[in-house]
Order: sequence, then structure tokens, then C-alpha cells
Amino acid sequence: MATYLPSSPYYSTSITDNDLDILHLRNIPKADNDPFYTIAKEYEFRPDLLAFDLYGDVNLWWVFINRNPDLIKDPIFDFTAGTEIQVATKSTIETLLGT
Repeated sequence: MATYLPSSPYYSTSITDNDLDILHLRNIPKADNDPFYTIAKEYEFRPDLLAFDLYGDVNLWWVFINRNPDLIKDPIFDFTAGTEIQVATKSTIETLLGT
């Protein structure tokens, strides 16, 4: 059975007979100290770059979509400059990933 890396958005999604099941997003626990962030122009359409700068891993782009499902439906084209999103702290992500 194949498995995905902890940083993958598919980590909690099962694979059977080489078929990927329906996507099951991981719960990212909310904390009182989770900051809000206004997407800067250099990150427009690039959640991967913001994930690298905040968490040190471009593969964690899905964290923003998971945390802001009411604002971000399309992970690329809804990630526009000036949009205020809530982000998880790096320590929360490290705990989630077990790092």
C-alpha cells in the first residue's frame, strides 16, 4: 500500500488497489494566537512561496486552503494580493506533521 509524505495534502486519504479515495483534509487545530495575514503582491497566485517563507516547505501550500475554505476555493487563482487569511503558526504545523 502506498502512502504519502506528512506534508502532502493527500496524507489522510486512503489508497486501495492503486486508487485514491476521496480527499480527506486533515484538521488543523485553531489556536487563539493564529495570526491573520494579508497576502502580499509577491505571493499572489503562489501559496507555495508563502508556505516556504512561513513553514520552510513549499509542499504545505494546502494549509492555507484548509484553514480558509470560505475564502479560497481555487488554491491558485483565489490566492490574490490584498486578501486577508488566517494562517496556522509554524509550531502548530510542526506538531501536525510530527516534526
